Amino acid sequence: MDTIRAFVAIEMPTAVRQELGLVADVLVGQVPAGSVRWVKPELMHLTLNFLGDTAVSKLPAVTAVLDAVAREAAPFTLHLGELGCFPNRQRPRVIWVGLEGDNRPLLALKQALDAALVPLGWAAETRPFQAHLTLGRVKDARPLRHVNWGTEVKKLPVGVTAVHLIESQLQRSGPVYTVRHSSRLAG
Repeated sequence: MDTIRAFVAIEMPTAVRQELGLVADVLVGQVPAGSVRWVKPELMHLTLNFLGDTAVSKLPAVTAVLDAVAREAAPFTLHLGELGCFPNRQRPRVIWVGLEGDNRPLLALKQALDAALVPLGWAAETRPFQAHLTLGRVKDARPLRHVNWGTEVKKLPVGVTAVHLIESQLQRSGPVYTVRHSSRLAG
């Protein structure tokens, strides 16, 4: 069976990606080399649904779901928030920047996507959704004791006008993302 590794995401504007890259650059100087695998700014996005290995034969149904959900959702704007990490600052595994503002349209979009994907065979998400943009994944948390979690992040706007089905090809040099389908919000 032909499959691709896929996810549904919101892409970030260029200015937002540049700002996230600058924040990551500040943090790189605060941690020992090799302790964090940093995300390239051009790859930063807001994941709404990780689909995983997806049969190519299911892609038309997935794109139909994206189109239907997007037709009902109006464009909205959030803005970059503060620096954070999962699960906590004592044991950081993922370093991220949050999204702030009226998140009701984002949560409604996420819930609609979740509900529409269940009939196609994807399980409903059980964890609460927290909008975040991953800067890096921690390989060794021990040397991260001196990270300045108050590092300034410019509160740039993040306009949400579309959702994208993205293919992720894992390479030795890092993932390669290809947009397979875009659905514009039109509600």
